[in-house]
Amino acid sequence: MYRFLTVLFCFTVWQAVSQPTQMNLLSHWRDPKIEGSSAYNNSFNEAWGLWVNGREYAIIGSTFGTHFIDITDPRKPVEVARVKGAESSRNVVHRDYDDYKCYLYAVCDEGNSSLQIMDISQLPNKVEVVYDSNEFMTRVHNIYIDVDKGRLYTCAENTQNGFNALGVYDLSNPTKPVPLAKHRIFGDIVSSHVHDAFVRNDTAYLNCGESGFAVMDFKNAAKPKPIFTLHPNEYLESGYNHSGWLTPNGKTYVMADENWGAMLKVMDFSKPDQAKVVSYLTVQGLENIAIPHNPLVSCDYAYVAYYYNGLQVYNLKDPKNPKQEYFYPTSKIANRESYEGAWGTYSYLPSGNIVVADMQDGMFLIEGIEKPCNTVKNCNTINASTEAVPQNVPLFWKTSADGLVINPVIEIVSISMNNLDGKAIRSFDFSNQQSDAIELSLSDLELGFYAMHVVYKNGHKQVYKILL
Repeated sequence: MYRFLTVLFCFTVWQAVSQPTQMNLLSHWRDPKIEGSSAYNNSFNEAWGLWVNGREYAIIGSTFGTHFIDITDPRKPVEVARVKGAESSRNVVHRDYDDYKCYLYAVCDEGNSSLQIMDISQLPNKVEVVYDSNEFMTRVHNIYIDVDKGRLYTCAENTQNGFNALGVYDLSNPTKPVPLAKHRIFGDIVSSHVHDAFVRNDTAYLNCGESGFAVMDFKNAAKPKPIFTLHPNEYLESGYNHSGWLTPNGKTYVMADENWGAMLKVMDFSKPDQAKVVSYLTVQGLENIAIPHNPLVSCDYAYVAYYYNGLQVYNLKDPKNPKQEYFYPTSKIANRESYEGAWGTYSYLPSGNIVVADMQDGMFLIEGIEKPCNTVKNCNTINASTEAVPQNVPLFWKTSADGLVINPVIEIVSISMNNLDGKAIRSFDFSNQQSDAIELSLSDLELGFYAMHVVYKNGHKQVYKILL
């Protein structure tokens, strides 16, 4: 009891001297024709984001299906595509998304649903559904793709043959998932279901609801090994262990128990088998009623969808002394014993802008406070031809103090550096180049992402993403 009171006292003192700043709204999108669910009157659910062909997109789930919103011009969002879900009705409450290579994966946890895989490579012109099947799953609550290993993890998976707490699938062929394993036992935790997961390079952080939290080594998908487990009675403010996210350096994990008034836990994973909670977070002035939902972490900040309390942003530079620095109130509904307001966020777009999905009010695009330090997944097919790239032409270039060193350059006609709006910022002509190598000076360009368009002598055109 003494330890618990000490934590709350320190937290209260900090709140009195530091007030969070309201963030800037760039734009808002909502289709008023989308019906709300029968359960929570939520027309919308999960948020995701994509960077395709040099343009940024917000993904928003709804009772209808999946909405693709072009937010390249952050003040003028435009819906460019929508895909109807296998279950498309007021029965729908939950959808979830992840992307891999040039495909978006979508699941739903209501009705007669399926796994949908969508080819996003032709955005903004169209989105093509290349897989829509309930062969392996009829309903799934959440998904996560381990990009390093090309594996799909399905949480709380319903199938035609029964229920699985966790499913694992191989995505060597991204449009033809192959089942690898099903699990419900994670070390000393026997879980009725896994609610959510974060997976990086075979290490899975599993939120097991009322059963607690487990970290597992999935190098062998059929026989995963426990790294760390945490039972509900082993940490303060425990409840329904809902979701969490790991920092890019792998040392800090932010965990949410989805209960009224439950604080977020900041965990030290410097030694994974000895992980521990080092600090707690909540919403100032709403410590007893705020409901944490889906935290994401990018660089030094945690971005948390907090239902009625909108987006809350916490500085994690010092994990033992985190600070609530920013917020944006997406919902006008007063706190009550239900689930409404901000559902999810996405904070990994090249611009740094943040997508927030509000259950009743749709997509909010919030001006970012940092550029993403995570690897930004990208699908880029602009001007790509079917011809082979000439032999001995590199796909990656060496960096120098001022820019890029290209070697050899004799097969290249021209290079253009374009910004995310498609505007050419710098062009280089090599049509008369005789030497094997050349250095491109880029030191005076603003830091950020660029699309480098390369034209070869055989007519082949290729686009590469460049981060300065």
